[in-house]
Amino acid sequence: MPAENIPEEAPASGPLGDRTAESGRAATLRGMAYMVGSTVWFAVMMAMIRDLSGAIHPFEITFFRFLFGLAFLSPVFIRHGLEPLRSRRPGLQILRSILNVGMTLTLFLGLSLTPLAKVSALGFSAPLFASLLAIVILREPLRLRRVAALAFGFSGALVILRPGVVAIDPGAMLVLFSTVLLALMMISVKVLSRTDSSLTTVLYSAIVVTPIAFVAALFVWRAPTLDELALLAVIGVLGTLGQYCMAQAFKEADVTAVLPINFLSLIWASIVGYLAFAEVPDIWTWAGGIMIFTGATTIALRESRIKKQRSRRPLGD
Repeated sequence: MPAENIPEEAPASGPLGDRTAESGRAATLRGMAYMVGSTVWFAVMMAMIRDLSGAIHPFEITFFRFLFGLAFLSPVFIRHGLEPLRSRRPGLQILRSILNVGMTLTLFLGLSLTPLAKVSALGFSAPLFASLLAIVILREPLRLRRVAALAFGFSGALVILRPGVVAIDPGAMLVLFSTVLLALMMISVKVLSRTDSSLTTVLYSAIVVTPIAFVAALFVWRAPTLDELALLAVIGVLGTLGQYCMAQAFKEADVTAVLPINFLSLIWASIVGYLAFAEVPDIWTWAGGIMIFTGATTIALRESRIKKQRSRRPLGD
């Protein structure tokens, strides 16, 4: 997801320089606040999905999440018509949307079987898979520090899963598979961001995913009650708000300022999981989650610094 860099250094002096520095600090604070909001909305949404999955199949929850999310975005069409759907790469937009269907279906199914904290911890591995896929698909350079960070991060996933020590957790494997699909989505967004706006990508996703998710839901359909329908609507709104806040966080501030805040998602998931479901994450979940997050954050911060260094080079270099 493209990030807008904030000023590295304050201008030397003068009222204009002071205002610019203050504007940069304000943007950073807004970005950090948006990221905090994103972690909160997603944590609450996951808890509601976990609770509802006992009565409604995760496939049906997926459909309603996108249906109500699309309804939440409908004012965009009222204001702008079909213009936001104009894309230079419609085929890639559709492919990304199909990946989104698979990612959400497997994530929600895994969420119904796995403690919230473990889901959150394993979710940190998506940037690791994205970095690995970027090397293969986008031919990005393979640097020693990236290899070390990838190895450390993926070791964290092994710490959580502990294959050969404990029985394979089907829910955790579904979550891990969903992160691979999410990584592919991240790669596609990286390409799409060169030609299409974030709004176009979000709208394509909602429009394409909703009918496909409906077909999947038909096989497990049970008419929700009014109370359940209200909760499903909240899930749809929270999911859309979470995506919007995360996009705004990276738009307002540099990745180095907002990405570390994403670790709050593991804390919120642990708190909500304990209060709502009496789930207590074990030491392996915390240790592995920290390792995955550290590896992913190291890669993101390193790539951000390299991008800044390239942007400062004279055109003739």
